[in-house]
Amino acid sequence: MSFRDIEKSFFDLYWQLDPVAATQAGVPGHDDRYGRFSPAALAPHLAALRSVASALEGANAAELDEEIDRTALLNEIRVMLRRFEKLKPQAKNPEFWLSHLLGGLHHLLLSADRTPAEKAAAAIGRLEDIPEFLDDLKASLDEPVRVFVETALRMTEGGRLLITEMAAALGAQAPMHSPRLSAAAEQASAALLAFDSNLERWLEIGTEHFAIGEEAFNFLLHYQHALRDTAPELWRYGLHLKEEIEADLVRLAGRLDGKPWPELVDKLRGDHPAPSELVDAYAKEMARARDFVEQRKLAPIPKAPLGVIPTPAFMRPVIPYAAYDSPGAYSRNRTGWFYVTVPDARLPKEQQERILRDHCRYELAATALHEGYPGHHLQLVIAKELPSHVRKNLWTPLTVEGWALYCEDMMGEEGFYASDQELFFQRVHLLWRAMRILLDVGLHTRGMTREQAVDQMVNELHVERGNAEAEVRRY
Repeated sequence: MSFRDIEKSFFDLYWQLDPVAATQAGVPGHDDRYGRFSPAALAPHLAALRSVASALEGANAAELDEEIDRTALLNEIRVMLRRFEKLKPQAKNPEFWLSHLLGGLHHLLLSADRTPAEKAAAAIGRLEDIPEFLDDLKASLDEPVRVFVETALRMTEGGRLLITEMAAALGAQAPMHSPRLSAAAEQASAALLAFDSNLERWLEIGTEHFAIGEEAFNFLLHYQHALRDTAPELWRYGLHLKEEIEADLVRLAGRLDGKPWPELVDKLRGDHPAPSELVDAYAKEMARARDFVEQRKLAPIPKAPLGVIPTPAFMRPVIPYAAYDSPGAYSRNRTGWFYVTVPDARLPKEQQERILRDHCRYELAATALHEGYPGHHLQLVIAKELPSHVRKNLWTPLTVEGWALYCEDMMGEEGFYASDQELFFQRVHLLWRAMRILLDVGLHTRGMTREQAVDQMVNELHVERGNAEAEVRRY
C-alpha cells in the first residue's frame, strides 16, 4: 500500500472519530452526528489508529515530501493515542466534550458549502443527539479536574443561546424543517441546562491535578512540535527571552517618555475603542495590514475574505481577547473568521473598562497582522491549497505561531507600524509569548498553581485579572 493510500485511510478514520472536525474541514457526509468518546466507543478507533501507524512505519515514501508527510502523520497518531490513553481529556475535561458539541453546531451554521435545507436537516440530527451525547459525557467523566469544569460551566449559557439562535436562523431559511428544528432545539437546550447540575457536582469533587507532568510534556514537545528541547531547556529559553524583551521595552519606553515601561503600558491602555467600536477598529487594522502587504508585494493575497465578528458566546470563556478561525481544508468557501471578544454589556461599567484596556489602540496593529495578513489567515489559506492532505489538515503552533511572530518583526522592518507606540506594544505582545513559555512549563512541570500564573500575568504583563484567568485556563 502506498503512503498516499495510507494517508487517505487515516483521514477516513479521523472523520469517523471526529465528525465535527469533518464539518469544519468541509468534508460531506458527517454533519448530522457527533463523535463518541466513551471507553467502548473509542476502543475500535484507537485500535484502527494503531493499525494505520503500523502501516505507516512500514511504508516507503516515494520522495522527500512524502517522507516529511509520513513522519508528520505518524507523529500525529502517536499524539492522538497518548492523548486518549494517557492524558484522557474524555475522562477529565467536560470542556473537551462541550467544545465538540457546540463546535458542531457553530461550524455547521457558518458553513457556506451546504444549502439551508441541508444544514437544517443536519442540525436536527445533531440537536436530537445532544441528550444522549450528554449522557455519554456523564458516564465517561470519572476524573473531573476543577479548572476544566469551571470553564465548561462558563460555556453552557452561551451554548444554549447558540442552540436557540441556530434553530431560529435555519428555521427561517428552511421553513419545512422549522417545527422539528424547534422541538429538537428545545429538547437539547433543556438537556444542556439540566447538565449544569452535573458540572456543579464535579466542581465540588474535582481535583487540581491539571498538570500533565514532565514526561508527557516532553513527549508532546517531541512528537507534536518536533522539538528536541525538553521542559528544562524551554524554561531557560523563556527566562532568557523574557529578559531580552524587557530590555527592549526599557529602551523603547525611555525613548517615548522616559517613564518605566509598565507605567507607559498603563498610560497607553487608557486609549481604547468603545465597546460598540471595537470590532470595527480591528476590521480597519486588518484592512490596513492587507493593503500594506499587497502594495509592498510582500506576499500574494489569496482570494479568501476575512470576516471580523464578535466572539460567539460559547467561545468567550476560552477566548478572552481575540482569535482566528480558518476556512475548512476542503470547503469551497475560503472565508476565515477573526473573533473579537467584546465586554459583556451586563458587566459593571468599571469592569468593562478594565477589559477594554487590553484592547488599546496601539496594540491592534500587531494583532491584525499576526492574525490576518500576512499572518495566520494568509498562511493557512495557502496551506489548504496544497495537494497533500497532511499539509492541508495538520499543523503545530511552532510553525503557525512562528510564522505570525516572524511577520510581526518583518512588517516592522517594512514600516507598517504607524508609531513608536505601536512598535512598543508589539514588544509587549512578544513579552506575553515569552511569559506563555514560562507559564506553560511552570504549570505542567514545575508545580506552579493557577493563582501563581494569574498573578504573574497581572503583575508582569499588566493585563486585567479576569482576562488573565481566562488565558491561564487555556494552558
